[in-house]
Amino acid sequence: MFEKVLVPTDFSSHAKKVVECIGQIPGIKQVVLLSVISRSVITRVWDPVAELKEVEARLMEEKKLIDAPGVEVKVRAVSVLEGEIANAVQRVAEEENVSLVAMGARGKSRIQSVLLGSVSRNALRFGDTHLLIMRYKVLDSGEMEMYCDRIFSKVLFPTDFSQPAEVALSFLKNVQGISELVLLNVVSTGETDEEIEENQAAANKKIEEITRDLEKSGMKVIPKVLVGHPVETIRTVAEE
Repeated sequence: MFEKVLVPTDFSSHAKKVVECIGQIPGIKQVVLLSVISRSVITRVWDPVAELKEVEARLMEEKKLIDAPGVEVKVRAVSVLEGEIANAVQRVAEEENVSLVAMGARGKSRIQSVLLGSVSRNALRFGDTHLLIMRYKVLDSGEMEMYCDRIFSKVLFPTDFSQPAEVALSFLKNVQGISELVLLNVVSTGETDEEIEENQAAANKKIEEITRDLEKSGMKVIPKVLVGHPVETIRTVAEE
């Protein structure tokens, strides 16, 4: 499913964790490791050739973090004007014809994390490629927890029973490595207790139908219908 994956990196600790784990994606065959060099339009003294060579050398070092037999790794460094990082990531994704873009949720600093967040958000809103944003918990020791052995093993799928949700679920059936799926619907409408109960009953019926269909393909499904604010409820269930 995800045979060729693009990994944008800023060489931060969070980005390196993504690089370390990316070879564990089920079915992966090739990784494109990308660094986007951004410069201000007011920069007067700048040697793009020298900087690209320096970044390519760093990419070759980071390439060694991908310890996955049989996975080919390609490195690319591109230079863009400030504010064009997201466009560069999307352009390279199209040029390389990747099936997935994977990136960390944070960058080198709190300020740069805002930039990385905007890149991820724009890739999600305007990109044509599947996007995986990877987060890592910081342990008491200061090190980041390793999720490599659990990529896609347990997936939370929130659904509102819409047509886009049906398309996403149909796609999810073909993703390799999923051993457990949490199927969630959050009931967030209803003026009275009676209306809420009716909406819950209707949601439970739909969830049960979807669960039966998924179980036919051998997937373990945990169905949930909860009442509350969709975003907060989804976050709570994900943490559980």
